[in-house]
Amino acid sequence: IEKSKATMPKLGRALAKAAEAKGALYSADSVRADGQTSAFRYYEAIGDHLEANRVMLKAVQSKPEDLGLFEVAWNIDNGRYGQVAPATGSRQPYNSPPPFRQELVKAASINADRLMKAEEKDAQGLTGNIGELGKASTQSIEKLRSASLWMKYLPGGDKPARDRAEQRGDIIMKRSDPTFTQSQAMMYYEFAGSPKAKDMAAQIKKKGEESQRAMEKAGA
Repeated sequence: IEKSKATMPKLGRALAKAAEAKGALYSADSVRADGQTSAFRYYEAIGDHLEANRVMLKAVQSKPEDLGLFEVAWNIDNGRYGQVAPATGSRQPYNSPPPFRQELVKAASINADRLMKAEEKDAQGLTGNIGELGKASTQSIEKLRSASLWMKYLPGGDKPARDRAEQRGDIIMKRSDPTFTQSQAMMYYEFAGSPKAKDMAAQIKKKGEESQRAMEKAGA
């Protein structure tokens, strides 16, 4: 039994290296649908968290825009434990070394920057005709929402995306046709968490009530 225990890490590493060579870096399940076990799973099975982290980072870098995979990497230490302490026989939760998290922060920052730059192009249509505005605002807010998801993993949070959303709402409200375009501005303000959204909702409600009264008066 002791001999088999000693050969387990050696066998696990050999299998992990073979899986990595085939490009099977990470899988959510112990065994993938194609019957191949990923390098990450082999390293985790033998308790080599450092090597498991290395192939996980490699997987994230191979699919840099995959937020789901990124989130798995971010929460990688959940349920992990270190080696058994000989004196106490207990195991402490395992914490990955800081460089692992720093690499993930870097990846999140690159994605957030990419989306914010792309949003700038979309936002150029906010001053165009109503047709252009509709398309531009849909694409712009979509990118700001996506950027916000990546920014939540950055030290400063998603404030830059929300601030920009409020600026976009302000641009729309400066148009000459606010009656027809205020719904787009409202979309930005709501995402930004701006008090302007509440004010605008109150104004719309007030105008609606005034129109209703005017119609009732005319009917009377």
